[in-house]
Amino acid sequence: MSKNHEFYWRRFHSLLGIIPVGLFLLVHFSINFTATQGVEAYNNAAGMMELIPHWLLLIVEWVVIYIPLLFHGLYGVYIAFTATNNVQRFGTFRNWMFVLQRFTGIFLVVFIAWHIFQTRIQKALGAEVNFDMMAEIVANPLMLAFYIVGILAATFHLSNGIWSFLVSWGITQSPKSQKVATYVTMVFFVVFSVAFVAAILAFV
Repeated sequence: MSKNHEFYWRRFHSLLGIIPVGLFLLVHFSINFTATQGVEAYNNAAGMMELIPHWLLLIVEWVVIYIPLLFHGLYGVYIAFTATNNVQRFGTFRNWMFVLQRFTGIFLVVFIAWHIFQTRIQKALGAEVNFDMMAEIVANPLMLAFYIVGILAATFHLSNGIWSFLVSWGITQSPKSQKVATYVTMVFFVVFSVAFVAAILAFV
């Protein structure tokens, strides 16, 4: 892959991480957050998808979710295994964020694939995606821990990905603007991590 082509592929990869993958992640987690309001609230929120015609839902899922997610995940794994990490030599905060971004990305490929198997594929096989399904999944302490780690990995990956997006697209160019973006994205990470971990614990 030429350097010029790789530059554009990486920017496209960064863009997909925010739109539509990042936006979908926030919508998905927001629906899960309704579980903190009770069984009925969550089932009503999850059931809203049933109002969309099946053929249209399939198109939206593949075009807006699965294809962008697949590209972002697979190209992200390629980046993770071809990138040069300088933590031991430089040890800066940004280098550590770089490494954590790659580690969480690889973990999320596994986590998301498993989550899709436990929910979307089971739905295709006749199961109903509702509060009881999620409660049964996280009734296993190991699975609950797996989901909590997955949520933290996802919120960190998105938060730090926003910082990287702002830099790679030339939105934050000065050291000062990048420092401000670091604070904002870390607050984003903490707030959404607390909210979405509370959401998964609502199923327990």
